[in-house]
Amino acid sequence: MSNHDLTVLFFLQLSFILVVTRLVGLMIRRFHQPQVVGEMVGGVLIGPSLLGALWPSAHAALFPDQSISLIYSVSQLGLVLYMFLVGTEFDLGLLRRHLRSAASVSLAGILVPFALGNALAYFLAGDAAFFSNQIKPWEAMLFTGAAMSITAFPMLARIIDERGLTGTALGTLTLAAGGLNDAAAWCILAVVLASFGGDTAIALRALVGGAAYAAVIWWVARPLLKRLQPAIAGTGALKGAHWTLILVLLMAGAWFTDYIRIYAVFGAFVLGMAMPRGRLTEELQRSCAPLTTYLLVPLFFVYSGLHTRLDLVFAPGLWGMLLLIVVLACLGKGMACWIAARLHGEQPRDALAIGVLMNARGMMELLLLNIGLEQGLITPTFFTLMVAMTVITTLMATPLFELIYRNAPRPI
Repeated sequence: MSNHDLTVLFFLQLSFILVVTRLVGLMIRRFHQPQVVGEMVGGVLIGPSLLGALWPSAHAALFPDQSISLIYSVSQLGLVLYMFLVGTEFDLGLLRRHLRSAASVSLAGILVPFALGNALAYFLAGDAAFFSNQIKPWEAMLFTGAAMSITAFPMLARIIDERGLTGTALGTLTLAAGGLNDAAAWCILAVVLASFGGDTAIALRALVGGAAYAAVIWWVARPLLKRLQPAIAGTGALKGAHWTLILVLLMAGAWFTDYIRIYAVFGAFVLGMAMPRGRLTEELQRSCAPLTTYLLVPLFFVYSGLHTRLDLVFAPGLWGMLLLIVVLACLGKGMACWIAARLHGEQPRDALAIGVLMNARGMMELLLLNIGLEQGLITPTFFTLMVAMTVITTLMATPLFELIYRNAPRPI
């Protein structure tokens, strides 16, 4: 297939993806689900689980193998822009006031599901149906622990934004805990990839490089970006040179964090956090959010959906395995975070809401699972089981949150 044919097909794919994810999002709103969950479900339905099963010839024609890399590349651009915008809304003042609670919730949300994931992988590591024959048992345990520990950070941000919790104590505490959670999970993944690839330098590069990147952004780029505030205050808009500076920093940060194996979304988020608050971030949100949210982000869910085969779950014994994984995920994440929040003085209703929101998984889980599949750590069967768990725990989050706050004032 020529480059021209791929380009033509991509525009058709994009039109189809936007229609399907939007329609599924509208339907799923009747069940008190945000649009982002509809996009995740729509991505699975577009893949071999539904469209590929009901109409395989049409699916093969619409999503040939040669086109998948283009979908992946554009979806990564969408994730980078989205996480940058999430960072611009992150309230550091509230984070400082809730740092102890956030650290406690994050630690509970890592240790307990990590231990349960380790226990699960310990019994599955020797089974070629779930893990590669080349993977060591402790590598399987670390990978599964990281996968069970991770939080749907970008999706969590979308849910918090759509429910009007951005900037609130509850929203900031949950995002802070989720961010710390995911940073730890990616460090664990770096260790697994280093061991699996026989290169310990990968883990060291991730840890040292990540700390160095954060320091440079905070102490060098942040003062530079503050100089844009007076310029935009007078005109109310960003000039071309300002846009170029911000986008160059964003793409360079995404490249560097991807290169050191922390992955591009964290580079984007850190830069977003460093942006000076005020008219500048308001203009960035106004200009970038609609295109990013409604055009680019849905592509990531479709990319993951194209690798998900729910028919694999129907094999004998796998329904029970899926149930076990979901129970362990909810116990390890939701209950542990709820208990930690209560121990640090959060109100019962807020603590329960934190546990429910932290139990949601999504983009970051799918990204980690895709890396595991691409690197040959896990099999398509285990990938599908974990994707199914991701969908289930994310579908649970919003209805449970609404139930918790029914007939009660919104948290502040």
